[in-house]
Amino acid sequence: MSKLKWCLPALVAALLAGPLVPSGRAAPSVARDPDVHPSLRPHLVVYYDFEHPVPGNPAQEADLGASGTNLDLVNGGAAMRVADGAHPGSSGSLQTRQINPTMAGNDDWKAGVYSATGVTSLNAFNRAKAVTIMGWFKMTGDNPGLNSNTADPDDRYNAVGLAGVLSGDSDGHAVRALLELINVEGQLRLVALGRRVDGGASQTFAANEDWRTLLPLNEWVFLAATFDFSTGTMALYRNGEPLDGFYVRSDDPWAIAGPGPHRASATDPRGIKIGGSFPQNTRETNPCDCRIDDLMFLDRAVTASQVRQQYLLATASRP
Repeated sequence: MSKLKWCLPALVAALLAGPLVPSGRAAPSVARDPDVHPSLRPHLVVYYDFEHPVPGNPAQEADLGASGTNLDLVNGGAAMRVADGAHPGSSGSLQTRQINPTMAGNDDWKAGVYSATGVTSLNAFNRAKAVTIMGWFKMTGDNPGLNSNTADPDDRYNAVGLAGVLSGDSDGHAVRALLELINVEGQLRLVALGRRVDGGASQTFAANEDWRTLLPLNEWVFLAATFDFSTGTMALYRNGEPLDGFYVRSDDPWAIAGPGPHRASATDPRGIKIGGSFPQNTRETNPCDCRIDDLMFLDRAVTASQVRQQYLLATASRP
């Protein structure tokens, strides 16, 4: 009887804390998550560590951020979770990849969420002053992939999708903020690509260094991209350090020359795309043969110091 009395407080506390996920690990509160730097927590809208299946639906990943935007693991479901953590505090990640590169179809492994009327839980990016995308990425195969939408057996996509927030009028491809590899002036480069106004022009900030040096095969790399719509500036970071780069356009694609304040369009994003485009699974485009871990979307342009602090926190040895 004394043992039962001793267990009851712990049982009540566990019930109040919320359900356990099938992985056996309780979903942590962002306010105390040891893998998130305290300076980022107030602005962390969406956060996936790919170790928290939605209870009762292992083909969805629970959002550990403030928005509660559960993520669809498209085509691969629970099999897309792999035992390969990017840093000492992680034990699992997400695998995305092509399944039939030479055949037109809709079977690529990717992740995301989509609604043609806008995803209301992503309202923090409605009229946003800024966005930050950060996370861990590991190239695990041949990128860019073969283009399954053309008859040419040697044709490859001109981009590799990593992670992005869709625009408010997106067909599943157009974005408000995106981290990807894309062809810039005949050369594939790591870029931050942003669009302030729905239906308007995008601006691209491209890293100078060869993408294969920045993202070597089978090596975990921490990437971050910031998009400041109020100032028209973007930045890229690798393993906590800023990357040298250049803006692809020299005009005013974000239309910020006039009076401000300047914000993103007053629309809820139509979703999130990870490891490729069209999260509603209507088309295959720009797949990434890669693994992804601790993916974060914030409603601020974080500072270089904050990026470095997050990298150092994640890579610190654990007791």
